[in-house]
Amino acid sequence: MKRLQKILYLASALLIFACSSDDSSSKDEERPTISIDYANGFPQGCEELQRGETYTFRARVTDNEALASYSLDLHHNFDHHTHDDQIGVCELLPLKSSVNPWIFMENYAIDGGVQEYEIAIEVTIPEDIDTGDYHCAYAITDETGWQSRTSIDIKIVE
Repeated sequence: MKRLQKILYLASALLIFACSSDDSSSKDEERPTISIDYANGFPQGCEELQRGETYTFRARVTDNEALASYSLDLHHNFDHHTHDDQIGVCELLPLKSSVNPWIFMENYAIDGGVQEYEIAIEVTIPEDIDTGDYHCAYAITDETGWQSRTSIDIKIVE
């Protein structure tokens, strides 16, 4: 029995000393950032976009370590919903039901472990979609999984 106790004691001691409190590796605790508030940022809040036209959606994204991916989501807001990450609020048209709403959702990778990047996505707005209130939502994810989002009210017009 004493031999078993000694073995258990030694095994416990080895486990305790094997655990390290080495703080040399730091954890990434910062979310990436998104900005459309610069000269080329697009669209700005409450901007009107025309059906059938092609636009380049632009945002600046940064991270303290490395960026991994981003997405662009364009969807109707005929029900007047909001997003908790929404920048500003525009005057909305009356509530309506959709007939042919537009939904654009695409994901993109950022290669090279860069800390700064400018999103530039060329999108043609279909000519046959419902006009009215829409949201433009950007999301950015860093290499450790932190994510940030921002949403902007826009209008699609004839």
